Amino acid sequence: MRLSKIAYLRMRSKKFYSHRDLHKSWMRNPEYRREYEKLEPEFQIAKALIEARLKRKVTQAELAERARTGQAVISRLENMNGKPSFSLVQRIAEALGLRLQIRLIPQ
Repeated sequence: MRLSKIAYLRMRSKKFYSHRDLHKSWMRNPEYRREYEKLEPEFQIAKALIEARLKRKVTQAELAERARTGQAVISRLENMNGKPSFSLVQRIAEALGLRLQIRLIPQ
């Protein structure tokens, strides 16, 4: 991915770059934007599971035991370091007292 010369010079003149600044700049790049948008479903799953787990004050280890999986699996899922199966996500949802709902929407 290549930054425009102006974006590069702006960033170079700063000593600190926030995640938001970098992301905003990178989103101007069509290739970056396309790849980022491909990950949106994974972001949504990870965010929803983390929020639900924290709301219920359940540790990753406790959730893993309830969902009949390992704590490392929960960690990888929350950190988006894997492609979970629907059955795994469903078991985790059930372990959190939730129901999995999948929707297909127009692009």
